[in-house]
Amino acid sequence: MTTFLRDTTTVFSREFKPGLRNPAGLLFEMGQPLLFLFLFGSLLDGAVGSSWQWFVPGILVMMCLTGPMGAGYTLLVELIGGAMERLMVTPLNRTAMLVGKSMKTMLTLLVQAVLIIALAIPLGFELYAAGVLAGLVQLVIFGVGLGALSSLLAIKSAPNGTLFYIVSQSILFPLLLLSGVLLPLESAPGWLRTAGLFNPVTYIVDSQRALFAGDLANPSVLYGTAAACAIAAIGLYLGNRALRKGV
Repeated sequence: MTTFLRDTTTVFSREFKPGLRNPAGLLFEMGQPLLFLFLFGSLLDGAVGSSWQWFVPGILVMMCLTGPMGAGYTLLVELIGGAMERLMVTPLNRTAMLVGKSMKTMLTLLVQAVLIIALAIPLGFELYAAGVLAGLVQLVIFGVGLGALSSLLAIKSAPNGTLFYIVSQSILFPLLLLSGVLLPLESAPGWLRTAGLFNPVTYIVDSQRALFAGDLANPSVLYGTAAACAIAAIGLYLGNRALRKGV
């Protein structure tokens, strides 16, 4: 465990330090969530119960879906450029590589989440500290799994990367739309609601909204946590196996 934590920290530091030298990139990443928060969130005012309690968790899940794709993108760049080959000959733990790459993205997400929650409070968002903390932990687990799956896709897409862009863009928007992140599925046609039941992100979205409302005992929290843990386990297993086979 000590070796795993050390290797994870090493990979995380390697991924994170270049971002510190480009603060403009970090600020740009904040732009879209804030636009959705202030513009789209205001449009929902009165359309759904407590709009900010409903919308803020949805924004965070949307960020968690799009952010971890960065882990696969940076890996793809390293694969194409040959940097990953040099990293693979080191004794670094392969699972630590996946987790370290994902944690860089998740730290950015957590900073964004804190800022968005702080800005939403004056707009009417009610802060339930225990629920928010539990929700953020669930998002980190979910994000690590997505980051590992994104890295797996990058490995399978090398050396040209075409598969990575096709698959990532093809599945991202269906996952968003079928989970009710931006619009409630309750008013959607029956076939769309049925399709949403097969989307694991739907259960995570429902769980986040229950947690951010302070309803920790809601059954959706259990389903969402199970979905997040399952995605993390599958992603780390498949990604780890792909790295062990060599890239």
